[in-house]
Formats: sequence, C-alpha cells, structure tokens
Amino acid sequence: MKNEKVWMITGAGRGMGIDITKAALAAGFKVVATGRNTDKVAKALGKADNLLVVKLDVTKPADAVSAVKAAIDRFGRIDALINNAANFYAGFFEELTPEQMEQQLQTSLIGPMNVTRAVLPVMRKQRSGQIITISSTAGLVGFTFGAAYAASKFAVEGWMQSLQAEVEPFGIDTIVVNPGFFRTELLTEESTNFAKPSIDDYNESRTQQMQFWKGYNGQQSGDPAKLAQALITISSQEKPPRRFLAGADAVATAEQVAATLQEQVNAYRELSSSLAYVQ
Repeated sequence: MKNEKVWMITGAGRGMGIDITKAALAAGFKVVATGRNTDKVAKALGKADNLLVVKLDVTKPADAVSAVKAAIDRFGRIDALINNAANFYAGFFEELTPEQMEQQLQTSLIGPMNVTRAVLPVMRKQRSGQIITISSTAGLVGFTFGAAYAASKFAVEGWMQSLQAEVEPFGIDTIVVNPGFFRTELLTEESTNFAKPSIDDYNESRTQQMQFWKGYNGQQSGDPAKLAQALITISSQEKPPRRFLAGADAVATAEQVAATLQEQVNAYRELSSSLAYVQ
C-alpha cells in the first residue's frame, strides 16, 4: 500500500517544496505538486509518470477546490496534504502595515485553511488521511522582527490542534512540523518582504536585524532534503506524531519554551490557584 499513497503538496515549485516532492516521488508515491506558476513547478521538478502539476494560489479558495478536483480525477484519492507554501514579512510590528500583516496571514494561515477545507471532504469519505502543516519554531516562541510571521504560525498551531480533535473520528491525522533554520528559499528576496523604515527609534536595531536576516540566507544549518525524508518517515508511522520538531535548533527551542512555561507556572502558582468563585 505504501507506493499507492497520493500526496498533495503546496508550494512545490521552490524551496522545501521541491525537496518534499522529490522525496515523495522517490518513495514511489503519486504526487500532486501545486504552485501559483505551473511552468515554474514543472521546470523545477521535471516529468514523472506519478506526478501531476496543478495551479494553486493558496489564498484563493476556488483554486484549492479546482486543485483537489484535478487530484481526484487523476489519482482517485488524497492520502496526505502537505501545507508547505510560505512567505515571510519581517519587520518591527509598528512599521509593518496592516496590509503586510494581512498578506502574511493570508499565505501562512488562511492559505492552508483554504486547501485543507477543500481536501477534508475527500479524506472524510475515505475515512483516512493526513494533514501535515509546516509551522516553524516561530509557532513556539516569538522573536524580534518576526511579529507578523510568529502571529501566523502561533495561529496555525491553535488551528491544527483544534482540527485534530474534530477530524480524528474520521481516521484523519494532523501533524504540525516545527522546522528550525533550514537552507530553503524563505529568506530570498522572492519570499521575504521587509517593513519600510518609518520610525527613527528603531534605526539602530533595524540595521542589526537587516544585516542578520540578509546575511543568514544560505547559511542555515538544516538540510531540507533530510527534512523531506523525515516527513516520509513520520508519515509512514502507524501512529504518526501530532508534532515533529525538525532540527537540533528546533529541539533546543522547544526545550527552552517548556522550561520557561514551567517557570511561569511555578512563579505565581498560589495566586493563580486562588481565583475560584467562592459560594
């Protein structure tokens, strides 16, 4: 049955999406590779008998419905949806425009919701399936210059946890993937958008942040091809994990978040526990 799996992957024409698609094809899966520009997706992936390239802008619900229909028409089922399409709006919250915040949320939150909503009827009918959503360590902890991105990823975390409880009765699993820094195209000019400088108080810090983010592209420690293989591994488990921390840096971040949360629990435990209404 392994080689009969059908994977649908968003953002398949660049970055991590290419690695995930190639890993799935190498595993013998049938793959629906989607992207806004099908020519670019096809050029990046080449031709394969088990590959279907479909146009999909995740911010457009109609595109999601059409892409799912094309997948079913060609392969008859969808066993896993990999919500991978991403972008990055970087900047101080005060300098990010409402439009930039909205665009970040549209791609990183509403986008995967659109595609998942289109896929779920298929998986409910099958009584099986996996929704694998690429989050980030930014879904575990916020960071300077990352208000928009972290807001979208924290929201993804809450959505996916809530969705799991709703779809589990139908044999559907959700998996949140929290990558650390991987050498993808997320920090390239095509994927990263910066807030326009507008507040003098941030000038010094902004300069440091810009130097970091622009200089870090291509220096990330994580190998996206290895992450793609890891997704194949966790997806094939009889009981797949609800969360997968990808990269040693992601593990370290999660450990620190857990330790900090425990400290916060203990710091005001007595006061926090004394707030019940007394008859």
